[in-house]
Amino acid sequence: MQFKGTKTFTGKEMEDAIARTGGYSNAFTSPDWTAYFQTLPSSALEMALRFEADRMVNSLFEPLEVETERTVILSEREGNENDPQFLLGEAVQQAAFKQHPYRNEVLGSTEDLLQLTREDLYGHYRNYYQPGNALLCLAGSFDMDEALALVQKHFDPIEPAETVSSNPTPENEITSSQRVELQGPDEADYIQIAWRSPRASDPDFFAYSLIESIISGPSTLNMFGSGGIGNRSSRLYRQLIENQLAASVYGSLSASIDPGTYTLYITCRGDHAPEEVIDQINLVIDELLNENVSYEELAVALKQARANFAYSSDNITNQAFWLGYAQSFADYSWFTDYVKRLEQVTSEDILRVARQYFDPARRVTGIYRNRDGAANG
Repeated sequence: MQFKGTKTFTGKEMEDAIARTGGYSNAFTSPDWTAYFQTLPSSALEMALRFEADRMVNSLFEPLEVETERTVILSEREGNENDPQFLLGEAVQQAAFKQHPYRNEVLGSTEDLLQLTREDLYGHYRNYYQPGNALLCLAGSFDMDEALALVQKHFDPIEPAETVSSNPTPENEITSSQRVELQGPDEADYIQIAWRSPRASDPDFFAYSLIESIISGPSTLNMFGSGGIGNRSSRLYRQLIENQLAASVYGSLSASIDPGTYTLYITCRGDHAPEEVIDQINLVIDELLNENVSYEELAVALKQARANFAYSSDNITNQAFWLGYAQSFADYSWFTDYVKRLEQVTSEDILRVARQYFDPARRVTGIYRNRDGAANG
């Protein structure tokens, strides 16, 4: 709805003006925040600021546009529901969190999407979209004083208001072993296993990041996902892929405000049941919990995590993103010191953090069974 126009500019006018500079604009939503961004020549900075300040207070939320967007999002939701991994992921996440909003799919549930009114959306917008609840991030070639003067010119006139916010109680642990199973049509069986992960501001997040690199390969923490490396040296790749038990394996870890989840995603080969694959995963985790990681393996994990992090900050859009992202859960020094903090992690830290978070009795195991395969079995 924020791209549909304001009292001052139509959505097309803003889009065309940015395109004429050779620029690009978009937005995306995480479980913790929503971000709007523009990448364009520095000479067009004032135009970008004018658009964003206007959109912060003057978006229209026309009723007909709300209904059009409702149809679009419902269609997107229906498309995702044809993907077994989406369905399994939603079920696993709801099992991993009992009360915290992290249990909810960012796209929203069908029920909520159908029930939301224009007044619900506009009320949310007026409550949260204001300077006191926002971070403005600029990266590029510009004069600092001139840029600050432009920010003040366009944002100072916006009247401050108190934000009514909801701060959920963090769920620090998955308190018991849980299992969820789904069944449906597909050509393969899928497994997802979720463990609790520390909040990004927790000092143990850095050891946890290296544990992820050891188990399944490092995640690209940046939402823009520039570049990346493979995970062929990870323990699960060697155990599952090289032994032809699974067709693919990867993990996902995010830097979140509250404790989140680290989740494995496995596509099973048709000649191996999910239980057989899970047994092999258990062996890998058991080894992690009972033996110190060797210096050589820790060095490889560090090298991979460091390279992935470098890819995540390799262009101006990514650098602006990190300004706000790090500030949302810690401060900018989290980003600037990230590699140094990784380098300080020891094998003893790896073992301690693994034992704290990877207890098999405190995880969620999800299985999606191919209906035809299950019937044939």
